[in-house]
Amino acid sequence: MTPASELPSPTRWQRFSASGVRAFHSYANWLVGITWRRFIVLAVLLMIVAGLVQNIPPFSWTYTTTVREAADTPAAPALPTPPTPPSPGTGRDSPGVHIETPPPGDKSGVDISIDARGVRITPRAKAAAQAASAASGAPANASAAGDGDPVIDIRLPPGTSEGVREAVADAREAIEEAVRTAREEARAARAEADAARAQGRSAAAEARRAVGRREVHVVSLGEFLPSLALLWIVASLIIKITYKRQVQAEAQAAQAVETAEAESLRRQVVEARMAAMQAQVEPHFLFNTLASIDHLIEVDPQRASQMQKHLIALLRASMPTMREANGGGSGQARDLGRELAVIRPYLEILKVRMEDRLATEIDVPEGLLSAEVPPMMLQTLVENAIKHGLEPKPEGGRLTLKAEIVHGKLALTVADTGLGFGNAASSGKTAGTGVGLANIRERLQLLYGSRASLTITENPGGGTRVALALPYKPVEPTGPATMAA
Repeated sequence: MTPASELPSPTRWQRFSASGVRAFHSYANWLVGITWRRFIVLAVLLMIVAGLVQNIPPFSWTYTTTVREAADTPAAPALPTPPTPPSPGTGRDSPGVHIETPPPGDKSGVDISIDARGVRITPRAKAAAQAASAASGAPANASAAGDGDPVIDIRLPPGTSEGVREAVADAREAIEEAVRTAREEARAARAEADAARAQGRSAAAEARRAVGRREVHVVSLGEFLPSLALLWIVASLIIKITYKRQVQAEAQAAQAVETAEAESLRRQVVEARMAAMQAQVEPHFLFNTLASIDHLIEVDPQRASQMQKHLIALLRASMPTMREANGGGSGQARDLGRELAVIRPYLEILKVRMEDRLATEIDVPEGLLSAEVPPMMLQTLVENAIKHGLEPKPEGGRLTLKAEIVHGKLALTVADTGLGFGNAASSGKTAGTGVGLANIRERLQLLYGSRASLTITENPGGGTRVALALPYKPVEPTGPATMAA
């Protein structure tokens, strides 16, 4: 046999499997134990809880993200209006000059004429101005600019004084200066407009980068909970139906086993009682006793009379037990007093037969005569002590029967100073098969379980000591209690 220390320890998977099996059987037993109404109520509550839990953390949570989108490009800022070229200053000595500037973008020249009404500047087409100059031979004081500058043509009538001509030249220079200044200011304004437009584009790009749309996302991990709850309910329903049938089958099997054990116990008790009574009143014992009485009548009438009285007492105590066994009432326990009513006359008869080879001692307090004991169990122990211990021993010995309360239990002890347990074979007589003691142990197990015990030890004075421990329970005596030893 393999020692316990060498047995392989269970693995983690085996422990987990065992725990799972135990948990399954516990849950299945709980399902079988509840009613169908309670099962339906619990199933509905489970579905409701699964529907509520799936929308709360940690099975569901939300988070917000910002999605950047291209925004509409803002309108470029309006270009500033080019400033109006300043009119040349008019001093006291300067002639009054009226200048009409061409519209923006008009590249045609202007005509300046001085007459009686004053100096007039009128726009004209560039080509017409060139053609007129070529046909009339423009004087040296007519100036033409490039394609990008207006053409200023000032005509003076003949005989115009030198002062007027100088004034006109000054006016022309002032006009040209004003036109150049206006163009420069326009260019500057255009450059500022371009810069503003570029700045607007940059601001629009930055706005496009900054502008975004916030989106709220919902993450739900508990969508499977209602389906899982429904699957759990269906599985529990199947387990409740199938496991209930299994439990019912096991209960029926257990009940059948219990009934069989009870029937076996009843049969064993009847057989034990009948065997004990047959041993008491068996023909061999009865005939030997009658023969001893007949012999003593001739040689010792007084001893013959005593033996006859003891035999009558034995038969009187045994007959009620025989009637109970034949009537099916053998399952009832009896008190210790009725057991001693059979044992005492039996020992007295044996003392007459064995004479000085047998000495007996019965130590039973008066208060324990009502203690409950199984029928014929103590009688079997006494018979074994006589038959296998004292009777095979040539010089005989002493038999002691004692009853007491030890640790709340009834302790019955049958001790003899005979050959000892299993040593009778050396004397040429039977040593017994141990069937009687095995039947006693089985009866104790069936009647009391672990609450009763049978112990066989060697008697300190030689022989055998048998100790019987039973739960103490007093009963009302129903028969003769005691007889004089």
